[in-house]
Amino acid sequence: MQRWEGTGSGHAGGAEERRAAWTSTGRGNVGEHWVTAHLPAKRVAREVYNRELREEASRAGLAPGAAIASGAGSRVTPEEPDPLRTCFQRDRDRILHSDAFRRLAGKTQVFVFPRDHQRTRLTHALEVSQVASSIARALRLDVDLTEAIALGHDCGHGPGGHASESALQPYLDGGFDHAPWGAYEVLAPLNLCRETLDGIANHSWSRPAPATLEGEVVALADRIAYCTHDFEDAWRAGIIGQGELPAEVRAAIGISRGSQLNALIGDVIGLAADRGAIGLSPAMGEVLAAFRGFNYERIYNRPDSRQQGEAVISLLRALTEYLLAHPELVPDLDPSFDPKRQVIRHVAGMTDRYAFQTACNLLEWSPERLPRGIDIS
Repeated sequence: MQRWEGTGSGHAGGAEERRAAWTSTGRGNVGEHWVTAHLPAKRVAREVYNRELREEASRAGLAPGAAIASGAGSRVTPEEPDPLRTCFQRDRDRILHSDAFRRLAGKTQVFVFPRDHQRTRLTHALEVSQVASSIARALRLDVDLTEAIALGHDCGHGPGGHASESALQPYLDGGFDHAPWGAYEVLAPLNLCRETLDGIANHSWSRPAPATLEGEVVALADRIAYCTHDFEDAWRAGIIGQGELPAEVRAAIGISRGSQLNALIGDVIGLAADRGAIGLSPAMGEVLAAFRGFNYERIYNRPDSRQQGEAVISLLRALTEYLLAHPELVPDLDPSFDPKRQVIRHVAGMTDRYAFQTACNLLEWSPERLPRGIDIS
């Protein structure tokens, strides 16, 4: 086996050569009519696939009942259509580039401050998008809307996982639910299409049914994704063994994430082809319910997880109470808008590390009171 050696391995000259090569690309490859990244210039057809052509192709290829992208889309604040992107493509891109989406990288999926290969809310959203888009493509639904809903579905989550919902519950009329909070509070500045907001607000199974087939696909994909990847994370962390998964689940979908996803996604697509419904077959529905029940018992409700949740609730409530008493500490506070709601928005938007650092700084909490495994350095 040939040993790979970096161009500058152990030599300062190699680093200088790389720096010189990188610097030389500043202007690109300049020709008479274009600047290219590489030579020779690659040629493409000169017809631009603009928004109107995309909408036309989309309408021709979508199944009956699929969401139809049209112009600028139905938004709270009307906008001009984009010349290149459909309205749902714009929504997906706005979410992808938003602060709220990036903050998901610092928010708990199951494990606070996860190890290198454990999921965060961000990677969870990406995996939901992959599962959902696989189903949407097979069923000829609008993939752009599906991806927009999937990427944005958890942007309303606070720090520390679902414990943040319990922590913030008392401070809002009607309680704190990450789904509508994400759609109508966190992502409101993005002026997203009504179909996108509806799918985000109603992706949880306890919420009203989404208005679109794409939203229903994301609701299924969310549960499929978190059941399978939370199990994988817990197994890799040594919390459970693969063989402990209930026998009926192992027999139906296997123990590897690949086999589980193939079986569950295939069942959704198969049911749609056979019965015309977005859902799981009764047999596979029982399998997924058993899988989820196992995860709740052995992962989410294990003693360490409960202790972690209680610590998160205690910390976030103390932090919220302090900021309610000192709202001037909230960045960019708008005196014309309800300060209480701005405090909740600020706390709910925090990443895990920022929330715990703020509690230690403002409340002088000892790091020993933080959830186990927290590193605020």
